[in-house]
Amino acid sequence: MRILRHIAFVLVAFLPLGLAAQPLPALYDVQGVAADDVLNIRAEPSARAAIIGRLAPDARGIEVVAHNVAGTWGQINTGERSGWVSLRYMALRGVHIDHYNLPVGLRCFGTEPFWSLENTDGAWSYRTPEMTRDGLEIRVAQDTGIPEDLRRMVQFNGLGGPATGFIYPAECNDGMSDRAYGLAIGVMMSPSAPLLSGCCSLTR
Repeated sequence: MRILRHIAFVLVAFLPLGLAAQPLPALYDVQGVAADDVLNIRAEPSARAAIIGRLAPDARGIEVVAHNVAGTWGQINTGERSGWVSLRYMALRGVHIDHYNLPVGLRCFGTEPFWSLENTDGAWSYRTPEMTRDGLEIRVAQDTGIPEDLRRMVQFNGLGGPATGFIYPAECNDGMSDRAYGLAIGVMMSPSAPLLSGCCSLTR
């Protein structure tokens, strides 16, 4: 019996993301909330937890980065921290993938050093406190072929040479706040550049 349990654990661990539960992060819209009401954001996934923020009844494109164990609450960001909303009042929108195979609105960022990348019309805009480079053409944004799998190997025009990045689902923190993210990235801005690591968000 112990061997069978071990085999089952291994099989689950290596299931493709497309066969698992709803992939995260994902975008949701608020639904079922009266026009004169709000959807409370709570400190914990419980209706008894402290209220730390609110969503308008027509809020759209809210990024959910995690679920509670029961799958009834979704973790979102509000201000400089993360909180929880009841998924009873959230409708899954999914993630729109553009023709370059990166989520529309995707932005990535890191600290030590500070940097950011933002996907706009098939090109990255790269920013640091010292410089801004727009129009870094994305040449390849290869997926796994698994539906709704957000992993991407990205090749693009970098700083003085080709650049490479890998985007993958993972718990991620920006190191500057208590916000939570569901995507991480490793990127080299040129063949000889140091590896930068950071988080990505589906919304700007």
